[in-house]
Amino acid sequence: MKRFATPALVLGAFALTAPAFAGGYSEPVVEQPAIAPAPVAIMADTDWTGGYAGATLGYGWGDDALDDADDMTYGVFGGYNYDFGQFVLGGELEYLGSDIETGTAELEDMTRLKLRAGYDAGPALIYGVVGAAYANADIGGVSYDDTGYTYGLGVDYAVTDSVNVGAELLQNEFDGFDDSGSDLSATTLGARVSFKF
Repeated sequence: MKRFATPALVLGAFALTAPAFAGGYSEPVVEQPAIAPAPVAIMADTDWTGGYAGATLGYGWGDDALDDADDMTYGVFGGYNYDFGQFVLGGELEYLGSDIETGTAELEDMTRLKLRAGYDAGPALIYGVVGAAYANADIGGVSYDDTGYTYGLGVDYAVTDSVNVGAELLQNEFDGFDDSGSDLSATTLGARVSFKF
């Protein structure tokens, strides 16, 4: 009886464990955590309507009476924009001090009244400028002042709802500067920061 009992027990145990060996050994499946997609940034429209004031620091170079002159410029400005949707219209008053000079002529300062018209590109405002410029200059040791015109291009970028940074490139022309017998022109490039209120 012992002869049949031992093989029967072995066969029974094998029969019970056989299903465990049927598929062979496989690595346990480790579930990966689900990765959420990155949020899509939705660019909010920037409303350029409102007043602003700021400061500028830049560089300028001259022609005519200021031929071969170049140096720093610095100033303050304030203005108002109105946003019509994709079109922005505004006005600005700027005072600009200047270190632009040669041995015989010096551009001391300019006050510019500017009309700005541009395209609202979300956080950026790309605009053109036309306006009047009033300048004080010293030519040949004599002080002169005269009114001319200014034109150029600029861009502002809204860093926050109330802080803008930008740049402006303007050409300033004064023909027959204050009957001095000399024309005077200067190109200015300024970096700007302003606060909207």
